[in-house]
Formats: sequence, C-alpha cells, structure tokens
Amino acid sequence: MKIISDSITISTHGHNDIRDLTSDVQEKLLSSGLNDGQVTVFVQGSTAAVTTIEYEPGLAKDLSELLEKLIPSSRSYYHDERWGDANGFSHLRAALLGPSLVVPFEKGKLKLGVWQQIVLIDFDNRSRNRNIALQFFGE
Repeated sequence: MKIISDSITISTHGHNDIRDLTSDVQEKLLSSGLNDGQVTVFVQGSTAAVTTIEYEPGLAKDLSELLEKLIPSSRSYYHDERWGDANGFSHLRAALLGPSLVVPFEKGKLKLGVWQQIVLIDFDNRSRNRNIALQFFGE
C-alpha cells in the first residue's frame, strides 16, 4: 500500500460558493499512478466544507437556501461578538457539513454515482483562496 499526498488550490467568492472538484480529484488520482484504494478530500479552514451533491444550478440554489434557513447569515452569533468578523454563520455551516470526504476508487476511477460530484462549499463572507488536501491510499 502507498500513501500519496497532493492538493488543489482554488479561489472562491464565499457566500455559499459551490465548486465542483470531481475532475480535479480524478486528474490527481490518475497522476498518482494508483489503481485501487481511497482518497480523502479535506478542506483546510473552518468556514468551508466538502461533500457530494448532484452539481447543477437548481440543487446548488436549493442547498444554499436550506442553509440560509437553518443558519441565517443575517443574525448575530457569539463568535461575531468575540472576533468582529461577522462570519459566525459560516463556521456553523461548515461544522454542520464537515471538512472532509472519503471516496473509494477502483481501476483508477473514482467510485461516484452517475449524478454525484465532489464539491467544496465556501461559506465565508468574503473571497478566499482555498487549499484542499488530498491523500490517496492504495495500490
């Protein structure tokens, strides 16, 4: 078994900016030379999350609206009082969805469903450069 670490860096706009990482992760998998195993996809930072969805505009909007209802950006949070950065909501949304995802791969291909993509969601209230750590484990 081998462990290969890699990363992806992308610029985001914040405010529930959803980015499809699937082709980037698949490309990194191919360059790893591994055939069978799993990859951990982990966003470094506490105001973004990694998950899977069907990446299409309607569902992206539905998810954004759901998160706004669950954790409104318009209210004040204790975190905002301490730091004054008005992004308490983004930390809570990120904690709800989580920073990482493990995806199996077989014969050099990610084992995702037909309509399933790996996505990064940036919840912060400003643009960011996001680093996504990848760790491939396999043979």
